[in-house]
Amino acid sequence: MIDDPVTARRLRDAMPVFTALAACLLVLAIGAILSLARDVLMPITLAVLLSFVLAPAVRGLQRRRLPRSLAVLVVVLATFGAIGGLGLLIANETAQLASDLPRYTVTMREKIGALRAHSGGGATLERLFQAVQDLSQDLQPPEAAKPKGGPADVEKPMLVEVREPKAGLLATLGSVVAPVLHPLATIGLILLFTLFFLAQREDLRNRAIRLAGSGDLRATTAAMDDAVARLSRFFLAQAGLNFAFGVVVAAGLWLIGVPSPILWGVLAAILRFVPYIGAVIGMAFPLLLAAAVDPGWSMLIATLALFAVVEPIAGHVVEPLLYGHSTGLSPVAVILAATLWTFLWGPVGLVLATPITVCLVVLGRHVERLEFLDVMLGDRPALAPSEIFYQRMLAGDPLEAIDKARQVLKERALATYYDEIALGGLRLAQNDRASGALAADRQQAVGQAIETVVETLGTVPVRKGASAVRSAEVEATVAAVGPDRATTAIVRRKEDLAPAWRGAAPVLVVAARGPFDAAAAGMLAQVLGRHGLNARTTSQDALNRGERPDTEGVALVCLSYIEPISTSHIRLAARLARQAIPGVRVMVAVWRERDPADRDRLRRATSADILVTTITDALDASLRLSGAGEVRREAPRRAA
Repeated sequence: MIDDPVTARRLRDAMPVFTALAACLLVLAIGAILSLARDVLMPITLAVLLSFVLAPAVRGLQRRRLPRSLAVLVVVLATFGAIGGLGLLIANETAQLASDLPRYTVTMREKIGALRAHSGGGATLERLFQAVQDLSQDLQPPEAAKPKGGPADVEKPMLVEVREPKAGLLATLGSVVAPVLHPLATIGLILLFTLFFLAQREDLRNRAIRLAGSGDLRATTAAMDDAVARLSRFFLAQAGLNFAFGVVVAAGLWLIGVPSPILWGVLAAILRFVPYIGAVIGMAFPLLLAAAVDPGWSMLIATLALFAVVEPIAGHVVEPLLYGHSTGLSPVAVILAATLWTFLWGPVGLVLATPITVCLVVLGRHVERLEFLDVMLGDRPALAPSEIFYQRMLAGDPLEAIDKARQVLKERALATYYDEIALGGLRLAQNDRASGALAADRQQAVGQAIETVVETLGTVPVRKGASAVRSAEVEATVAAVGPDRATTAIVRRKEDLAPAWRGAAPVLVVAARGPFDAAAAGMLAQVLGRHGLNARTTSQDALNRGERPDTEGVALVCLSYIEPISTSHIRLAARLARQAIPGVRVMVAVWRERDPADRDRLRRATSADILVTTITDALDASLRLSGAGEVRREAPRRAA
């Protein structure tokens, strides 16, 4: 324990720096371990992913009364046999393509030469032409020796061949076996670990639960089982989709006439595990080959059209039906993961980057200790929708909040958006104001920004249905908002209202004296107006200054508070409203969630006719008081 207070304070101030340095050292250490131990860790990672894909097949065989060990053995051997056969087929296709490449480079050289002549040259075309020439010379077989005595033999230099001593038997065996031994060892490790993971799946799950924390065994078990089931379904669906994608691409390229269609179909299927850039890389090679094979441009155009049709269908039609449009990863996380794992493990790391990151994100969503992984890598917003709304108001950027609100309002009612997001942001602002964390000038700026959002959203048309394409943030916001809670009526004619409610503005909304209460009052007035009950707004400050609003035709006075000062103030305001407008009904709106018993006590303490805590409740109560219960009720359209 340090007795010197100055030293202790300095250590506390320096602690964040030490923590950051320790985190950096930990990251560097993990990166070094992953790089140095990749020959062991890479097979283990591949085996884990294979076990997720093959687990449903093993369970299917077990349901058919096949013993567990035999089911695992059959599934794994069949899988590796299929992979081995596919590898032999790819090797044959690659060898055939390599033998034909010199002939293709001639066509490409002629095509580039024609383009250069047509366009008058250019630095880019010159470099491309020179690169193709160099490639053609490298791929061409050595020319046969010309007959002696010709002009070419006059100054031909003498060739000198230097031969190394003849290697021994062990050196010869080493040079032959070494290139083959490493891949065979890797395949053997993958096979061994896959058998082990599938055979010991329950034991490994129990150990993972123990490591994750067994304080609440039920919750931890449910979380781990759900995570494993989600990952298994995701990888199986993605593997099946990519396999079908590769088959379609190979068949299409075969019909077009592109050489080695099986090779490009397999490459396209494998690279499609890498979002965003995998499809582009898989498309580039067939396009280049099509341009080199065909003297014209028809094969290139047909190949481009094939990928332009198949990839959108797979990505935007089939994927959402199988496992959702998103992998659950943010685009930045995908790019960073692809870069990092490619740096650590090479091309195999590029393919494994997304599956590994998906595993980390799913674990982060289900294991509390690993929640930071979901925050760092997931595509779900790191803040709640109301927190994002308030943060945008603090930053003085209402335009972004308006843009997000427009997307949400395509699927949810305006009252629901205000209740779940905007009022939540107002409550956060009120909390900061009450604690003194928000200066007076900042309070006015935030209040004006919120009023700007409310005024703009008043011009947004009523939603027409669910949006076809939604970002992950909008999906998360819509899910957090939830469905529209109430079935509300829309007043289409004044004759449908009670006689006292047929005035020009039958509702008067009075905002409290706080800087944010005017925005809440504007939200309520706007929602009422959309449903056929026009409303005027005023504030307690305006009334204290002696301003008197037009009360003709007012049937309901709503006193709006984000945070009421005291029940006596509300009771006094309600009594003054009844004195100013004989026969008026008084509604008190306190925009804080309360239990029903607390609401009833508060209603009696304030002598209000009705007490509400949400805009939806205020809308329903107003329509009920206005006699609009006989109006045709329209159920809110749910999101598709």
